[in-house]
Amino acid sequence: MSLELIKEIRTITGAGMSDVKHALDEAKGDKDKAIEILRKSGQKIAAKKSEREVKEGVIALQRAGNKIAIVSLACETDFVARNQDFVDTVGGLAQSLLEQGKEAFSQFVNDKIQNELIVKIGENLQLRDFDIIEGNTVGTYLHSNRKVAALVVLASGSEDLAKDIAMQAAAMAPRYLKPEDVPADVLAKEKEIYTEQLKNEGKPEAMWEKIMPGKVDKFYSEVCLIKQPFIKDDKKTIEQLLKDKDASIEKFAYYAL
Repeated sequence: MSLELIKEIRTITGAGMSDVKHALDEAKGDKDKAIEILRKSGQKIAAKKSEREVKEGVIALQRAGNKIAIVSLACETDFVARNQDFVDTVGGLAQSLLEQGKEAFSQFVNDKIQNELIVKIGENLQLRDFDIIEGNTVGTYLHSNRKVAALVVLASGSEDLAKDIAMQAAAMAPRYLKPEDVPADVLAKEKEIYTEQLKNEGKPEAMWEKIMPGKVDKFYSEVCLIKQPFIKDDKKTIEQLLKDKDASIEKFAYYAL
């Protein structure tokens, strides 16, 4: 059993040295069989760890032109999330997504997590999000903790503007682009809550109809990206910023761990 063979199998599987030695013993020195044993062992390890809570993780972005791949991988501890090898691993997954496309990546990634990464890292890992977003003008923002990210596609406007609005989305976590996107049942529930609040405050029922639009506008300013105050100049909304720049948003995405 050569040290070179052990190193080769460790590189392929990410398994620890003692695990590789045991697998080679069981496989009577056969490299392929030892790798198969380790992969099966990895599936058993993954099953045992799958119930453990994942509260940390890393988001990675990779870009080619105006195409952005994003991958969000959750882990158990901040110790792992801050490890550069883990950060690089998630970055590698995002690069694979960019190169393979979503369909091929979805077939590849879970097997890699279950059979390789959980064995190598020793924690429960869960793929939270993956996507490819592309457009004419794309802006991205990834927070320094790598746990919050946003992407914005502009139908018209500059990349610098798209980046500023991506930073806005990452900071303010909007749920919708514009008021028209808010589902009717969500708005109805908010109005129901506001009505109950007004009742409890002792406001005369005759005033409710006059007060309600202001409360709804406040709700929109919290959950709709274009209605939010711009974080770099809170005297104007994103909607006003877009008008000033003769720009428009095609879509946005927000991710958080």
